[in-house]
This record gives sequence, structure tokens and C-alpha cells, in this order.
Amino acid sequence: MNFELLFRAGAQRTHSVSGSPEPEVVRYALTGAGGGFARTLLAQTRLIGRLMPTVLCDLDLAGLRKLCLELGYEAASLVECANAEAVRALAPRQIALVSDVNLLDPAAFDILVEATGNPSVGYRAARAALQAKCHVAMVSKEVDAVAGVALARFAANQGVVYTTADGDQPSNLIGWVSWARTLGLDIVAAGKSSEYDLVFDAASGEVTQLDERFPAPELASLMTLGDDVAATLAARREALRGRKTSATADYCEMSVVATNTGLVPDVELLHYPIARTTELADIYALREDGGVLSRRGVIDVFNMLRRPDEASFAGGVFVVVRTHDAPTWALLAQKGHVVSRNGRYACLYLPYHFMGVETPITLLEAVLHGRPTGAARPTQCAVLAGRATTPLKAGTVLQMGGHHHDVAGVQAVLLERSAAGANVAPLYLAAHATLVRDVAAGELLTLDHLQGVDEALLGAWRAGTV
Repeated sequence: MNFELLFRAGAQRTHSVSGSPEPEVVRYALTGAGGGFARTLLAQTRLIGRLMPTVLCDLDLAGLRKLCLELGYEAASLVECANAEAVRALAPRQIALVSDVNLLDPAAFDILVEATGNPSVGYRAARAALQAKCHVAMVSKEVDAVAGVALARFAANQGVVYTTADGDQPSNLIGWVSWARTLGLDIVAAGKSSEYDLVFDAASGEVTQLDERFPAPELASLMTLGDDVAATLAARREALRGRKTSATADYCEMSVVATNTGLVPDVELLHYPIARTTELADIYALREDGGVLSRRGVIDVFNMLRRPDEASFAGGVFVVVRTHDAPTWALLAQKGHVVSRNGRYACLYLPYHFMGVETPITLLEAVLHGRPTGAARPTQCAVLAGRATTPLKAGTVLQMGGHHHDVAGVQAVLLERSAAGANVAPLYLAAHATLVRDVAAGELLTLDHLQGVDEALLGAWRAGTV
């Protein structure tokens, strides 16, 4: 990413009274505007004169107005609009607050930031924006996992940008993989840390994860990776006594990364090692070199294990690469970089993701320079699918909900597309559909299992897989 080009004048749209050029102002519409991601973007926008929201969409307009006022937006600039005419009638610098995505007037914005998390609603909003030749920054990974390839192809045909959004882990990892490939590095694995660290306090023998605290005294003797990597990882998992360490959202995000990079899962549940940052180059090595991987070119997620006084990985991203010149990597190891004990692998990482604080970079890049964060022509090399965790009866509605948008009774899995079969159902196409026949525990959901799917979303899925 060329930050100098980005922040120089670029295209000019308006002129001051004196006739001197003023920087182009990039206007964005935002769906899911009352959510946590939206808050971080709206807050950051207040610091950037070249960027402004013009249409904010959320079901809770009262809450949205309250949020905007809290962030310092002027009350007079916030106008609730119940129809398209009201949106079109707004004066410059006014912001439309709407509760219906159908009121996203493309004449009012240059780029749509889609953050509903709703596969059907998000797809329609994105498709409509692209149809009107507006750019789209996709934050809703649930949409991207089903329709991202089709939307990217449609955007290319329309001459506009469809992109993931910087600040979110998929976009950050896609960019990091691209950076490593540009340097000619041989990527063995790439991934991110899970959402919340496992923080072990040796004094109490307890682990804190977000606001939960539980005993795991066995970890005291497992804070150093043993010579048998797999054995240490298995012992750490045993010390957690069956606590869940994976999340549907992680699988979904990695499916987006796969689509944009061509990296694929090594195993469908991912490895999810409980690991410390300094161990990643040893863990994400090939099995013949003592690691856990059966092949190179994979994506994965790890659970960050650390002590209370150690820095967090902060939901950051990494690539593990083969070292190509021993003296170079020995020098880098001396400078504190993470190199495997055998010297054959190195882990290069970014310990952060800043959500909407960083997203303005994507919006400015897309509108001013026509550049996406992700691949211009992604391919559906992996599929976010689902396996029934319990027998599911015909007539069951596959409800989606919760913080991580889990589908009740279904385990998210990430499959290599070539091995999944053409009939496998993407998880977020199955969400809210009805089963037309029984599904056995452990069985993959297929398109034949479902009725009442969103036909437009199904069409996008099929278009993206050919």
C-alpha cells in the first residue's frame, strides 16, 4: 500500500472560493451502523477531513442517533429519513439515518461499508451498490463467505472495487500474505490468533479468558514447548478440561482469507494450537520437521497463551515462511525475530487488528486509487461448511445467532473446495433455512437438505463456484 500516494492530492472534485484545489472528500454509506465495528469507524472518521459518512443504516435509529451524538456529530446534521425522497433532499454535510437498506441512495455515497453481518441483507445491499457503480468494502464475513467471489467478479465487470476492509483480520492477513509473496518468501502457513487470549497466572494456577477465570494448574509445567511439539500441545489442551477454544467466526474469516489468497485448511477443524508467540515457527512447521502440518500453503488459527505481564497478540496475524539463507535468519533471530529451533522456519507477525480505526485506509484507497485490499479475482478454493453436532430432524429451522453467529446444532468446518463436493452447503446459506430431511450427527449439510434458502444468495454462491 502506497501511503504517500494515498495522502497526496489524488483526484480533485471541489475548489475553494480562491480557486485553489481542495482534496477530494470520500463519502461512505455504512450498514450495521450501530454496532461495535461501526463505532470505531465513525469515531475515526471524525479525525479525517477527507472522509465523511453520508448514509448510516441501522434498525435502531434512536440508538444510532445517540451514538453519533456521543461521538461528537452535530445534532442538526443527523436527519432521520423514512423514504428515498428525504434522503435525496439532504443538504451537503447532512447525514441520513435510515433503517432500511433499500434507502441507501447510491447518489449519496462513493463506497458502501457493509457491516450488517446478515448474509441476505448484506448481499443485497452490496449488489445494489455495485450495480450503481459504487465501491463496496465488505466487513460482513458472513456475506463474503457465500457471495464474495461473485460480488468481486461483478465489481470488476462494473469497473469498481469490491474489497475486504483493513482493520479486520481477514483484510490484514490478506495484505500480510501479499507482502510476504511480493518479497518472494515461501509461505508454509498463515493465520491469526483467536479472539481472546488465555492468560495463565502461575501464582494461582488459573487462566483468565476475557471475563472468565478457571483453574488449569497443569499449565505451570507446560509454558515451554517440549521437544515433542504435538505432545506439548495435546497436554495443554488437556489442561483446559474440554473448554471450547474455537469459534465459528474464526472459520468464517479464514474462508475469506482462503478465497483471496489460495491458501487452504490443513484439517477441517483447523489445528488451533494453544501457543505462545515465540513458538509459532516451530508449531507451524511440516511434520517431518517436528511441526503439526501435513503440507505447506495452509491457513490456521491459534489460541494465544501468555502470562499476565506479557504482551497480547491482540487478534493479530502471521505468516510462517521457510528460511532461505541461514546467516540472514540467524542475524534476524539475534534481533529478536521468531525463528524455529532448527532454523528452517520463521514467523513474521503483526500483533494487532484495529477494526474501524484502520478502515479509512481501505475506503480512501478504493475510491481515490481503485485498489482493493483483497484479490481482484478471488477463487472459491475453500468453503465454510457445517457438520451436524446432533441428529437434526426434517422441519428444523437452522437458527443463526449469538456473538459469533453460530448456527444451532451445527459445527462450522473449513473444507478445501476440491474435496468438499459440489453439493456441500455454505454455512451462511444454510442459516435460517429449513431442513427437508433428517441429518445425522456428523453429517455435512448439503444443498439437498435445505428449503427456503435465499434464492439470490444461492445464485451468487453458484456463480462464484464455476
